Amino acid sequence: MEMTLEYWNELGKQTLLITSLLSGFSITVVANLLVADKNDKLTNRILKSATLAAGCFLVSVFAMVNIVMTTTPGGYIKDVSLNDFQVARVVGMVTFIIGLFSLTTMIALSGWTKSKKVGLFTTIIGILTLLLIFITMTRFGS
Repeated sequence: MEMTLEYWNELGKQTLLITSLLSGFSITVVANLLVADKNDKLTNRILKSATLAAGCFLVSVFAMVNIVMTTTPGGYIKDVSLNDFQVARVVGMVTFIIGLFSLTTMIALSGWTKSKKVGLFTTIIGILTLLLIFITMTRFGS
């Protein structure tokens, strides 16, 4: 079954909203870590995962803008086909998934800056978050 242009337009809009919010959140974390006085290995790993998340979500934002612009009826491209936004689809979805992994890594690592107990808790929450996101995004038994 091939997805319609209308479906891709709506998917692009929804993903655009989600990635915009997540990129803003990730950029805020990056900015806070950059001005923090800590410069240990763990903080640097959290900074790297937040930076990767922010970058990936930003790329995904612009890929989704491309999809929405391309698939909006009466837009700048006439007689649109799925091939007209294939690169945006692949790049947008891959960077969205990498961003999710990076964001949940940041969540999982964050507690280790406080204590072992809090670190274990945030690691469990990070893993559960990622699993639940992928479970809700996947259709089982269909």
